Amino acid sequence: MPVMKIKQKGNFSKSETFLKKLLRIDFANKLKEYGEWGVRELYEATPKDTGETARHWRYVIERQDNRVSISWVNDYAPYFVQVAILIQYGHATKSGGWVEGVDYINPALAPVFAEIEDKLWKEVIKT
Repeated sequence: MPVMKIKQKGNFSKSETFLKKLLRIDFANKLKEYGEWGVRELYEATPKDTGETARHWRYVIERQDNRVSISWVNDYAPYFVQVAILIQYGHATKSGGWVEGVDYINPALAPVFAEIEDKLWKEVIKT
């Protein structure tokens, strides 16, 4: 049976330096503008009857350990029913019918996600 030998020369100092620089970037601060942009896009895209669902969009930025995440939340829930979700995915009616959902969330946030990916990646590679 052939024997394989692997030799390694050098160290990971450049990688370690790069990763340490990444930890110093304040991604949460950078995500605030995207959060506000996403809220505006969701407001505009939300089908409006009374406008209540559209007015209840907000964003949440969470930091946990060395991670940062952004979420968009809709708090409008009369009778504990998340109306934004019913609009997105559809729902049954009292009479046994079905109201088809309208995919409005994904198209509204697609340009926001694309810009986040582009701008934050550029921030990462310039470190």
